[in-house]
Amino acid sequence: MDIVAQPVVQVQNLRKFFRVGFWGRRVTAVDGVSLEVQQGEVFGFLGPNGAGKTTTIKMLMGLIYPSGGTATLFGKSIGDPAAKAKAGFLPESPYFYDYLTSREFLRFYGHLFGLMGSTLEKRIDELLELVGMTHARDLQLRKFSKGMLQRVGIAQALINDPELVILDEPMSGLDPIGRKEVRDLILRLKESGKTVMFSSHILHDAELLCDRVAMIMKGRLVTCGHVSELIAGDTTHEVEMVIDRLLPEALERIKPLASKVVLQGERVMAVLTRQQDVDQTLDVIRSAKAKLVALTPHKTSLEDLFIRKANGAQSAVEARVA
Repeated sequence: MDIVAQPVVQVQNLRKFFRVGFWGRRVTAVDGVSLEVQQGEVFGFLGPNGAGKTTTIKMLMGLIYPSGGTATLFGKSIGDPAAKAKAGFLPESPYFYDYLTSREFLRFYGHLFGLMGSTLEKRIDELLELVGMTHARDLQLRKFSKGMLQRVGIAQALINDPELVILDEPMSGLDPIGRKEVRDLILRLKESGKTVMFSSHILHDAELLCDRVAMIMKGRLVTCGHVSELIAGDTTHEVEMVIDRLLPEALERIKPLASKVVLQGERVMAVLTRQQDVDQTLDVIRSAKAKLVALTPHKTSLEDLFIRKANGAQSAVEARVA
């Protein structure tokens, strides 16, 4: 008999509303979200700014109380200390006392988890090496770049060797190098057996990292599933060709076949949407003795899915208002 593993995170119909303004107008931030995060996976919680991602994560971490619904960590209530002890958390906009060094900062958080002495010092050294911050262990945090702060923040989230790591917008505001460093860290966490849940509005990073994703818009969950299934990876929408030494008469034969043609100096970039047009364009290139520099199929991405869902969510809102 197969035993079904207990989800690490389980959310059922989670809701949160706030009262704002003088008259206490009710604003719904999270509206009936249900999802599960399984052990050992990287789970992306995606959506635009203001969609309800941070509010949902704050409820999971016990920082704010739900207005309705239920949520569990490791099968226990989110308020259970035993469940919280197995989780590590990096908020979206953490405050670090910037006159502490990396070692002092991690030592402080280690004490909160009851770690002491040589055990704690060994753990600090391991984490600084993991996040690539050994060289800055005695440097004050006020001298850190944004990327360095994110890395030491992730080290803080790992000080208790958690089974679940929750990161709220870990790549927001980072340059491409900083984003790659954080991506590599998340992959290392997965390789070490951790379960990682992170929120983001940077869809390319999520597509590279995640086993499964959930998309939230205007407080409502609009889709959830495996990345490969959601983006239908074998579906090609268009093909981009870059052609060199194409004569003007050959270019005129290609233009009716392409949805877009762009001249790039002596090169031509053509975008085609139908397979038969791709075949005909290749015939034209061969007959004109031109050179095909690149042929790039553009497949469905999370960004395409996100835009479709966003348009659908907006249409639904407009329909309700009407």
